[in-house]
Amino acid sequence: MLSYLIKRLGMTVVVVFLSTLFLASLVHFIPGDPVRTILGPRATPSMSARVREEMGLDKPIPLQLLDFFTGVLRGDLGSDFLTHQPVTRMIGQALPHTLILAVAGLGLAILLGIPLGIYSAAHPNTWVDRVTGIVSVAFISLPAYVAGLLLLLCFAVLFRLFPAIGVGDRSDPVDYLRHLILPSAALAMLWIGYLARLVRASVLEVLNANYIRTAFAYGLSERLVFYKYALKNAIIPTVAMLGIGMGSLLGGAIFVEVIFTRPGLGRLMFDAISSRNYPVVRGGVLVTSLLFVLANLLADLSYHFLDPRIQYQETRQ
Repeated sequence: MLSYLIKRLGMTVVVVFLSTLFLASLVHFIPGDPVRTILGPRATPSMSARVREEMGLDKPIPLQLLDFFTGVLRGDLGSDFLTHQPVTRMIGQALPHTLILAVAGLGLAILLGIPLGIYSAAHPNTWVDRVTGIVSVAFISLPAYVAGLLLLLCFAVLFRLFPAIGVGDRSDPVDYLRHLILPSAALAMLWIGYLARLVRASVLEVLNANYIRTAFAYGLSERLVFYKYALKNAIIPTVAMLGIGMGSLLGGAIFVEVIFTRPGLGRLMFDAISSRNYPVVRGGVLVTSLLFVLANLLADLSYHFLDPRIQYQETRQ
């Protein structure tokens, strides 16, 4: 287990480095000049050259990236081009809102998607199973930004049940929760449908396994076999997808935060890309990549608690 953890942590560092290097390099190929954005169209060539030198943009791109990773090792992600605030502070202020939104979306998907999948598997080929299948496919086909716009129009504009924009009063948990419901539902809809279909297929596959037939042959009750033996093994593929799901929700949070005007990491990166604010983009990409890889690492480690055979195999390697 320890050797497996060390190996996975080493792979995590490599993946985060390569993904950050690749994505941070792409921003330099987006049309637009951050110096012109800061100084405006009336800037003289001498002013542009001086500001470009102060921001380090006169250096080659590989050298800029080298300076960025050197700063990362010191815990310094640079400063915002426009406000000159430390990027670390800006991400620290925005990240909690994004994490709360992603965790709320994932929790809502788990609370609704997994029970729907279990119920459909327990009652296959019934009208409830068919309706659940139609709803699940509809949710899977609905991107987060489309779901966000539909929920915003229906429940904030038409019926006025929930607030449309912002995060509410942070000192008031009830108000903060009301502002969180629509964005988290927009994020969760796709994964509610996906988890429902995945759990249903996994449970039905496990129910046809030989050891389940043997359990029924020994006279064990159907409820005991279903929940104690079948469901525990069928849930493993779902756990594997939860790590990917968390990363997907972090990516979808960018669109949702823009639609609902939430001051999270996604909104911060969107504004930074629009203004070609390279330090903020690099810092946001680094943090997002790290969160995505850590979510997958936690999902991998959870296999050992769900299936001891996986733990035994990894320990022998």
